[in-house]
Amino acid sequence: MSANAAGDLTLGDIVTDNAVRFGEVVAYRHGDRTVSHAQLRARAVRLVSAMVDAGVRHQDRVAVLSRNGIEFGELNAATQISGIIMATINFRLSPPEMADVVRRVAPSIVFATDEFAPAVSAVVAELPSAPMLVVIGGEPPTGTIGYEQFLKGGRSGDPELVATPDDIAYLLFTSGTTGASKCCVVGQREMRAIAFTMNNEMRSGSNDRGLINMPMFHVGALAIVGGLHARGGTVVLQQQFDPAEAVRLIADEAITVLHLAPVMLKSLLDEVGDGSAVKSVRTVVYSAAPMTTKTLQRAISALPNAGFLNLYGQTEVIASGLPRELHTLDGPDAEERLRSVGFPFPGTQIRILDEDGRDVASGKAGEIVVRSNSMFRGYLDDVAATEATLRDGWCRTGDVGRLDTRGLLYLVDRKKDVIITGGENVYSPEVEDAITAIDGVAACAVVGVPDEKWGEAVCAVIVPLAGASPTLKAVQQHVRRSLAGYKVPRRLVLVAELPVLASGKVDKKRLRADVGVAAG
Repeated sequence: MSANAAGDLTLGDIVTDNAVRFGEVVAYRHGDRTVSHAQLRARAVRLVSAMVDAGVRHQDRVAVLSRNGIEFGELNAATQISGIIMATINFRLSPPEMADVVRRVAPSIVFATDEFAPAVSAVVAELPSAPMLVVIGGEPPTGTIGYEQFLKGGRSGDPELVATPDDIAYLLFTSGTTGASKCCVVGQREMRAIAFTMNNEMRSGSNDRGLINMPMFHVGALAIVGGLHARGGTVVLQQQFDPAEAVRLIADEAITVLHLAPVMLKSLLDEVGDGSAVKSVRTVVYSAAPMTTKTLQRAISALPNAGFLNLYGQTEVIASGLPRELHTLDGPDAEERLRSVGFPFPGTQIRILDEDGRDVASGKAGEIVVRSNSMFRGYLDDVAATEATLRDGWCRTGDVGRLDTRGLLYLVDRKKDVIITGGENVYSPEVEDAITAIDGVAACAVVGVPDEKWGEAVCAVIVPLAGASPTLKAVQQHVRRSLAGYKVPRRLVLVAELPVLASGKVDKKRLRADVGVAAG
C-alpha cells in the first residue's frame, strides 16, 4: 500500500498503512470525538485536495495555530502524506512574536482555532502577501473560511500530492531557553526515524493508548504521537495539562503510555492517591528537563506496573534515553544511574568536547555533540546559526554533559546556564537536586545573579509547600552537607510558581530577569 519503495518510506506511508492494517482502531480521541485510522487518512486526503485547490503545491508551507485537537492531527497527517510543509506556531506567543513567526515561515494557509482567529487575522492583514485563514471551530470571521467547509471542498481517492523521503516535513521553533527562538528545518526521513525510535523505546502497538497533553506544536509531543502511530496506536488528547483531568482520563481510557515533563509528573503524583486510577499505565516517558531523584523514586513506587523512559534531546536532535531496564531502585549505583539520560539511540553517536573541540576524558564535563540519522537539517534562513550548530556532520547542542565508563550520558547543565562564581563553574541541576530534598520545598530552580564581588552569585528560587518558609540559612546548611562551599546559594527568592515554557522546561532566561532585582 506504500507509495514509495521499501526502505524509502515517508511519514505518509505510516498514515496509509495504518488505514489498512488498523483501520477501525481509534487514531485520535479528544473528549467525545474520535477519528479512526481509516477516517484519519480519508480526511487527510480531502484536506490535501482542498489545499491544492487553494493553490498550495508540493513543499509549500502551511501554518497551524491550535491547542491539541483532532484537527491538528488531521492536518499533521495531510502534510505527512502530501509533502506540504507544516509550520507549528506556539499559541502562547504575543501578537508581535506571532507576527514574526508567520512572516518568517511565509505560509500559504494559516489554520487557527477560533480562540486565536482574531489575533491571526490582525497579523496576516499586515503581511505583504496575506495567507488564507482557515478557522477551526466557532463562527469564522468575515473573509475567512471554516475548517469543515474547507475540508468538504476537497476530494477523496488518491492524494493529489505525494511526499518523498527527501522532503521537508516540519518547520519547528525552538523553546528559546537561551536566546531568540530559531526555526528548525526537519525532514520526512528524519521524523520517520524518530517515530520508529520512539515506538521501539516505548514498545507500543495498536492496543496502546497514549495520553498527549504536551503541546503538539513542540517536537516532543510530535515524536511521541509519531511513536504511537508507528504501529497503529491511539492518541488521547488533552488540550492542556490538568492533573485531575489527566488522572480521570487515564482511568476512563485505560491509558497505557504517558509523556510528561518532570514538573507535570510530580503534579500527577500529587493527584493519584492510592494508585488504582493509574494501574493501566505501563510506560512513562519523561523529558524536557532533569528529574530530581526524589520525584523519580516516588514515581517508580507509585506506578509499579510502569516502565520508565527518560528522553534527552532538543528540537534539533533527539539523542538518548535511559531505558526501563535501568529504571530500578536496586543496586548501589541506583541513585547515580537514575540521574543519567541514558545511552545514545540507534543511529546516534555522542561525544563530549572541551572548548577547543577536543574529546574529554570519561567522567569529565564538556559540550554534548551529536551525530544522528534523525537530526534537523538546519535553521530556516539562518546560515550563520546553522554553521555554528552543525559542524562536520555533528550537532553542537549547547548542553554540558559527561559520559561514564559504561557510556551513560549525564546532562550537567545548559552551557549558558552554567553559573561562574569566583572563577568556579557551578552546574545548577546538582544544586537543585540538593535543595529539593529539603522538607518544605515544593520546587526550585537555581540561577546566577550579578554579584560585585563574585561576578555571579548562586541564587535559589524556591516554591515552598503550603505553610513552609525556607530560610537562606537553612538552605545553605543543607546544601553545604553535600556540595562544595562555592556551590552553596548566596541568595534566596521565594515565589508562588516557577515560569515554565511550553516544553515543560523552567524558563531560566525569564527567571534570571525576574530575580535579578528581587534576590537578596
